Amino acid sequence: MIHKFLEEGDWFLPKRYGYGSGLPIAWQGWVVLAAYILALIGIGMMAPVAHGATLAGLALIGLILTVILIGIARRRTRGGWRWRWGEPD
Repeated sequence: MIHKFLEEGDWFLPKRYGYGSGLPIAWQGWVVLAAYILALIGIGMMAPVAHGATLAGLALIGLILTVILIGIARRRTRGGWRWRWGEPD
């Protein structure tokens, strides 16, 4: 299963306008996006009972997860990340 997940290919479409990734186009992209959202929901559910350093730790975990998502999306976006003005690729 891991081998299928890591096979080469594009997982995200590029944004039509601007810089970055759009929606996922492969099941792997949807899995990554769903895992990210579920992890943030989990962090959000722990936040009300967290205090001080624990809350800062949860925020740091959220930031790390965001950086990981951006890295994966950048690596797996069709055509790479560049500024786009709406022209079809």
